[in-house]
Amino acid sequence: MMDWTDRHCRFFHRLLSAHALLYTEMVTTGAILHGPRDRLLAFDPAEHPVALQLGGSEPDDLAASARIGADAGYDEINLNCGCPSERVQKGAFGACLMREPALVADCVTAMRSAVDIPVTVKCRLGVDDDDEEQRLFQFVEQVSAAGCETFIIHARKAWLKGLSPKANRDIPPLNYPLVAKLKRERPDLTIILNGGLASLAASSAAVTDLAVDGAMLGRAAYQNPWDLAEADPTFFEAGPNFDDPHAVIEALLPYIEGELSKGERLHAIARHILGLFQGRPGARAYRRHISENSPREGAGPEVIRDAAARVPKGATRRDAA
Repeated sequence: MMDWTDRHCRFFHRLLSAHALLYTEMVTTGAILHGPRDRLLAFDPAEHPVALQLGGSEPDDLAASARIGADAGYDEINLNCGCPSERVQKGAFGACLMREPALVADCVTAMRSAVDIPVTVKCRLGVDDDDEEQRLFQFVEQVSAAGCETFIIHARKAWLKGLSPKANRDIPPLNYPLVAKLKRERPDLTIILNGGLASLAASSAAVTDLAVDGAMLGRAAYQNPWDLAEADPTFFEAGPNFDDPHAVIEALLPYIEGELSKGERLHAIARHILGLFQGRPGARAYRRHISENSPREGAGPEVIRDAAARVPKGATRRDAA
């Protein structure tokens, strides 16, 4: 979710669910240690609980970055061992680390020694021609021995050569039963399912059917964020924050006004809310108005109000919108 789940996106998603754990986009250790750290790690207190996802493979650098993240107030440090992009491969981290469980264990040990908050790992089933079960179970065995108790598993392999990151999200076949088997054999671990979950309802069904501990939604939540409004009733036995997307817009406007007063551009925030009315009458006009007007110099909250006015209040979903 690089370039997607920035702080504006997370604030918006927090409005929709008070309890779901939010994750940052992957931030490399090099960027934290040598780049604009304050900007990269900034987040609103309303985002809690929020996890910082790190990209890297050097234990000392990861430990230092984890310490910085914990000091910044993050609730969890997550190590990405699943991203298959060429840029990440060149840095020798992401999905490449599936083949180096001993190194990942060292990284986890270093990070856990540096912070008091949970250190978790996001991974795939394996890479390229790996035997999925052998690779996944060996990886989890070694990394859990280093103290990692939570694994978020994208339930397909990554092909490091020949497939783009987009293709890697769709072409390698899903293997949910293998994730369920891992949970059965390692009931002591928290196993979170990821990959191929197109909706909150599908996530809830998968968690129940597979008897895993939870689900992570990525692009599905971004493209149809209103779906997140059901997260609290479905997973946390709590009422929804809002009954209608228009109320979300009203709750977001003060945040937008505050960010604009600090010099932020409207489009940086508005691009994350394009899918809020997905599937409802007027949704296309809503998206078009934001896309055409939010990038303009001096664009303000009235752009969002005018866009939302194009969707009738009380309108329900329909496939044609």
